[in-house]
Amino acid sequence: MMKFNHTDFKQRNMEIWNEIAPRYHKRWASVNEGPFQSTSKLIELVNVSKGDRVLDLACGTGVVTKKILEKVGDSGYVVGADTSIAAIKIAKKWNGLKSNLDFLNIDAEKFSFSQKFDVVTCQYALFFFPNAQKALKNIRKSLKKTGVLGISVHGHRDKVPFFSNILDVISEYIPDYVPAGTPNLDRFGTKTALYNEVRKVGFTKISIKDFIFSYNPGKFDDYWKNYLKYIAKPLKEKLNSLDMSKRKKIREIVRQNTISYTKKNGDIIFPWQVLILTAKY
Repeated sequence: MMKFNHTDFKQRNMEIWNEIAPRYHKRWASVNEGPFQSTSKLIELVNVSKGDRVLDLACGTGVVTKKILEKVGDSGYVVGADTSIAAIKIAKKWNGLKSNLDFLNIDAEKFSFSQKFDVVTCQYALFFFPNAQKALKNIRKSLKKTGVLGISVHGHRDKVPFFSNILDVISEYIPDYVPAGTPNLDRFGTKTALYNEVRKVGFTKISIKDFIFSYNPGKFDDYWKNYLKYIAKPLKEKLNSLDMSKRKKIREIVRQNTISYTKKNGDIIFPWQVLILTAKY
């Protein structure tokens, strides 16, 4: 088995996010649809208040950051941090210049701050960190003793058919569609797995809430075309390397997989599980 190289994975992941950040922001982050319906829930559960110092780790294009800034007011302070320079560029533009807002390009496994935070949030990113324990230890070190952590993750693959319906089929035809050694992106998709990972580093009063959101990607043609439009370049190249007959077969199997989620008018309505964890220092 190929030995997993953390540095290579993080570099590859950063390059992918730099490429897809504009499309990701336009389709998902800025429209409050699908899994991003959880953003307000996350901020509510960590109880962000006026005057708080908040770190939004792996902030992406600044969706959670923007809502946090509204909550902390002029007397608060917010840092949005991410490894993707392209995502941070969008976040800065979308949030505008504020005296109490900074965006930093940092690695979740290596950062440190001299001043502690009241709250740290991390939406849809823990599963991207090759060494989640390192990231969680850094988070805990950056919190005040009275601080609160808030994490959102997607549920297990069978609870998020938007992804699994396509990925499971393509992976059968292209075994290395997801590179060997890539961390399992739903490894924290159950309450037990998420709880255990966070508990290991010393967090207390851990609570996990389960939300099921609905997402309508349109009719099947919309779902399929948008998948091809928005995926990262390396994945698109692998898919395009297949001959036409195989691509048609994949499309048909995926279509069959969506039937149970398809309404009479042709619209697909997917359930989308999101787990939101809160914990005390």
